[in-house]
Amino acid sequence: MLSSAQALVLLLLSVVAFVVQVYALVDCARRPARAFVAEGKLTKNVWLIILGVAAALGFVGLGGGGLGFLGIVAIVAAIIYLVDVKPRVAPYSPRRGPGPGQGGGRPGGW
Repeated sequence: MLSSAQALVLLLLSVVAFVVQVYALVDCARRPARAFVAEGKLTKNVWLIILGVAAALGFVGLGGGGLGFLGIVAIVAAIIYLVDVKPRVAPYSPRRGPGPGQGGGRPGGW
């Protein structure tokens, strides 16, 4: 019974790690390349490669192999992107205004 509970916790941690890795990869893909250079970070292509490998390792870890050393390196890479790089490059992304029916004043207003 204890081993099945441990396996469930390991599976849950692996799923959470994989979701974080995919989220970081998708977020990186949506950011403009010029933002990375302007902020003195690694280029967008390098981050896409790092996060793509991290997501691939996270996917492989879902198969029951557990996190292991490479899985830990992969989740650390995704966390570094989310904590350090994303906040720096986010202001360079175009902002979307409120859509119809989401506030933003009267139609035809100024």
